[in-house]
Formats: sequence, structure tokens, C-alpha cells
Amino acid sequence: MIIMKFGGTSVEDAKAIKNLTEIVKKEIPRKPIVIVSACSGITNQLLQTANLAAEGKKEEALNLVAKIESHHKKIVKDLFDGDTQRFLTKHLASIAEELAALVNGVVVLGELTNRSLDTFASIGERMSSFIIHHYFESQKLKSFWVDARSFMITDDQFTKAIPQFDIIERKLREIVEPKVNNGYVVISQGFIGSTVNGVTTTIGRGGSDYSAAIIGALLNAEDIQIWTDVDGILSSDPSVVKDAKKIKVMSFNEAAELAYFGARVLHPETILPAVKKNIPVRVLNSKNPSSSGTLIVANPKTDKHCIVKSIAYKEGITMISIVSTRMFLATGFLENVFDVFHKYRTVVHTVATSEVSVSATIDNIKNLSHIIKELKQFATVTATDKKAIICIVGDNLRNTPGLAVRMLSAITDVNINMISQGASEINLSFVVDEDQVDDAVRRLHKELFANAGSFPEIFE
Repeated sequence: MIIMKFGGTSVEDAKAIKNLTEIVKKEIPRKPIVIVSACSGITNQLLQTANLAAEGKKEEALNLVAKIESHHKKIVKDLFDGDTQRFLTKHLASIAEELAALVNGVVVLGELTNRSLDTFASIGERMSSFIIHHYFESQKLKSFWVDARSFMITDDQFTKAIPQFDIIERKLREIVEPKVNNGYVVISQGFIGSTVNGVTTTIGRGGSDYSAAIIGALLNAEDIQIWTDVDGILSSDPSVVKDAKKIKVMSFNEAAELAYFGARVLHPETILPAVKKNIPVRVLNSKNPSSSGTLIVANPKTDKHCIVKSIAYKEGITMISIVSTRMFLATGFLENVFDVFHKYRTVVHTVATSEVSVSATIDNIKNLSHIIKELKQFATVTATDKKAIICIVGDNLRNTPGLAVRMLSAITDVNINMISQGASEINLSFVVDEDQVDDAVRRLHKELFANAGSFPEIFE
């Protein structure tokens, strides 16, 4: 059994769906479970629809509903004719009516809750997956469509719901596994789920990767494939570094660090279920299926002289500096600091400490004012926005003298606000002004990947 997850650009139109179907056909002997995202851009439009409704802009919201319906109806028209086209057109109209009713409800209430937002956001994947299921059938594939809300059970933290693994495993064994064993290509949705009471939830933007990995781990899949629109994980963002290299193989640890620090190919949580079950993850390109992509495994057999695998960056960062001479040598200083972040459910990305000060970076500023207010009870606090984290990742960083010198010499005129090395010793991160990111990343890549050609088993 394998898991094949296809992102938004891989299902964006009729041509993409035809291409996806050919890719799936080749994997039939391996018993694929197919997880799909919404068509590219649709989830954003659904969230925009919800926000317009909350602002009382009913006509604009309903115009977007019509646009979303029209997009999917065009795909149906391009893929089908006759009774199937009529059936799917009617089905899409029914879902559009459901969406319009949501709009009307939010307009009347004048309030958009996270619970309602999840219902809006779920609709894109329900539309795309149902169309693809019927196209599979039209191409003589034995297909079974299942609503992910029947097995992806979560808690009720709407928009960022936490999957309940024990229940999910039981449901997968009951609903999905028998169909796979009977020769069906099971197709479902990533990103969406439901509470034990059947209320629709989502597990966060980009969560389709995560849900695919959960399914793969709980069903002991032999392979998890993440199909996107690039040839694999690259040595840096190709929109910034034009000659970025494709990484052929990397470790789970490296991939997790890259995902966490802004690499846009994988969702940050994706790797975790795969790591626990030691299931290989492959990042592949649906636009170029002949490419070998990137293989992610626990312990890749690669040249130990290869130091850096990739450079990632994360923008929209706020740096908080916390200083307290009253806490000099006090054992509870760090505890007090991080208790505040924990209280307001705010993730800290990087940290640098001394005996009387802490510098921390966050990207969620929803509760920033409350955090600062509480920190000021025992420290002097300053917060600076428009920062970015640049993260250099590689398994061999820990055993590489002089790396910091090479790094800093490449960006001598860039103002570095903070430096932090992860406890795993496979990432070295530093904070710079947001407007210096592109230049710094390009120069670092030129310096650190100058000899990438010496490692053909790693880079392409």
C-alpha cells in the first residue's frame, strides 16, 4: 500500500486531473490511496468568501460562490459528457447552495467563528475529490470515494484541530483498509476532518501533507508520495536562487527542519508520522513525473563531507528581546519567560540566551500585546517586527569547524540581529531584517554550494 497526495496545482484543471490519473494508473499494483487538495487558489477564495460575508458584503460573497462553482463546472465540462456531466453539475450546484447558505448565515449573524470558517474551507476538497473520483471511474479505475470526515477525527480546536490517532486508526481499519484490500483506489481529502460529534474541522493550511502522512503511518504504508509542482526539495527557494540544486536524498531530520523553517514544499508536521514508522517520503513533480524527486529516509547513505543540504527562510517574524537584571543568575528566569508564551499558545521559533536576557522570535502576533504586558512584570521588553529567519540545514553541520566563519564572511554587510543553533545541531539560524533576506540567501548559497557538483549522489 502507498499514499499518493496531490497538491492544489496537481488538481487545478482538467488537464492536471488527466495527468494525475495517468500517474495513479502506473501505481495500481502498489494499492494506492489518493489524497487530494482543493484546486489551486480555491481555498483562498473560500476564506475570502467567508470574510466578505462577515463584513456584510453579501453580494460580493455570493459572486465568489458563483465563481467557485463555475470553475469546477468547467472542469466537469472538459472531462465528461452525457449523464455523468449532468450528474456532477447538479452535485456541484448543491454544494454551491450549501456554501451560499453559509454566506447568508454569517451575514445575518454578523459574526464569523472558527467553526464556520472550517466549514467554508472544507468545500474545495470535497468538490475536487468528487470530480476526480468520477474521472477515475470513467478511465476504468475501480475507485472508492470517502469523505475524510468519516475517519479523520480531531479535537474541536477549529482551524488548527489536532488529530486523534487512536480513533483515526480504528476508522481507517474499518472504512478504508477493506476497500484497498479489495482492489479499490481509495480517494479522499487532506486538510479536513471532524470532531467525534461530526462537526467539520480543518488541521491547518497545508495540512493535506500531514493527513496523508497520518494515513500512511497508521496503515503501515510502504511509501508516502507528496506530488507537487516542483521536482523535489531544493537547496533553496528557486524564486530567489535561480540555480538552486535538487536534493536527491536527505534525512528525516533535515526535511523536518526545512519544513519548519519555511521550505514551501512540505507542511511542517508532515515528517513526524513517517519518522515514527520509518516510512520513506518522496517529494515528486506531477508536472514532470519522470523526475526522480527527493527521497527522505531516516539514515541516507550520503557523503559525510557534504556539509549543507539547503537554505530556508521564514519571513513575517517578530523578535522579542527580554532583559532583567533582577533575574541575574535566577533559576526561574527562563521558566517564567516561556510560561508566558505557553499561556498564549504562541510558538517560539528560535532562542538565544544569556544570564539576564533572552531573545526569541515568533510569527504569530495575535497575542503579542498580552505577552509583552506579562513579560514586563519581571523584565524590560522590546519587540521588533519585519524580521526574517534564515536557516542553514545539514546533518554534518555538527562536525564542521569553520562553517560559521564561511557563513558570516559571505554576508559581512548584513545586519544580523540574532544567531541560534538548534539542539539537534543540524541547523544554524540567524535573524535579519526582512528586506535583506533575498540578497543574503543568494550570497550564502553561492558560498556554501560552490562545490555541490562534487556530490552527484546528493544534488542534481
